[in-house]
Amino acid sequence: MIEERRLKKEVTIPEGVSVIADGGFITVKGPKGEIKRKIFDPTVSIAVADGKVLLSPKKLTKKQKALINSYLAHIKNMMSGVQNAYQYKMKVCSSHFPMSVSVEGSTVVIKNFFGEKVARKAKIAPGVKVEAKGDIVTVSGVDIEAVGQTCTNIELALRITNRDRRVFQDGVWLFEKGRVQ
Repeated sequence: MIEERRLKKEVTIPEGVSVIADGGFITVKGPKGEIKRKIFDPTVSIAVADGKVLLSPKKLTKKQKALINSYLAHIKNMMSGVQNAYQYKMKVCSSHFPMSVSVEGSTVVIKNFFGEKVARKAKIAPGVKVEAKGDIVTVSGVDIEAVGQTCTNIELALRITNRDRRVFQDGVWLFEKGRVQ
């Protein structure tokens, strides 16, 4: 007789947070906001029951186990984000020319980078709030991936080529990650 093995993972939904799973989308609502994300794979079933999110595969393979653990991490990040928003801080470092950083609509505008006449721009992801005060840029939001992507966009907008990175260290660099209390 062959015994069938199953891998089942579950996450307890915290108080004040609601989770809805339907049609391959997970919606998490909490006191700080709402996140909707497409999480779909035909070999993984996601259900919400008794205050828990249940994940189980149809087959027990290494790929399914990795997929379930990835989905589990995404759901945990979504739940913690709607309870306490994520906040990243970036520092403006300019040793050659003084830079100015400002927010205009859904873009971050960096002027006078290495004395360039044309301003460099970085896109702000939807649902993310960016504040530039002095030489500190604060990026915050409930979705950790959107906050991280916005920081990456800012760093990549200031990428330099054909110069020695050890000497020319100008840019806007991430120095602190955390949550808004």
